[in-house]
Amino acid sequence: MSDHSSIAIWLTGLPASGKSTIVAALKPQLEGIGCVVEVLESDAVRQVLTPTPTYSQAERDLFYRALAFMGARLAAHDVTVIFDATANKRAYRDFARSLIPKFIEVAVDCPLDLAMRRDYKGTYRRGQCGESSTVPGLQDPYEAPLNPEVRIETTQLSAKDAAAKVLEAVKEIFRTDSVQGP
Repeated sequence: MSDHSSIAIWLTGLPASGKSTIVAALKPQLEGIGCVVEVLESDAVRQVLTPTPTYSQAERDLFYRALAFMGARLAAHDVTVIFDATANKRAYRDFARSLIPKFIEVAVDCPLDLAMRRDYKGTYRRGQCGESSTVPGLQDPYEAPLNPEVRIETTQLSAKDAAAKVLEAVKEIFRTDSVQGP
């Protein structure tokens, strides 16, 4: 059990924007301040919930509701949750925020052309050659956060520095909580 109340952090951005790289740097930093951390990475969770995903709108709506619910249940048990998921609609992230009292939305900003060059999974390639018709930022709109608690410009910050910026936001919430009391 950590010394802190739990918090949820949702890293959102285009596919291949750098979310997972930042998460890999952030998790040990959070553990270093005493947090018990669980990463809900969309591809890993999808393998369980939708093993043969279609990425249809109905499937995405259900998937992100389930992901938010899982995160809320973990947070209710003093687990710090990191959502590593594009969540191309603001409504998905807003739903999670409505379920989790301490919530940080992190906008991982990356130009589309750079995300396409970084795309080791082939998501954009599949979209460009017609194998997929629902790639966020390509065929489906990506609704960037309007007022994220943290904004990361991946062209300007390393993953380690980006994680440190998120960690500062987490520490600020913990400081505010300790001043206000339970």
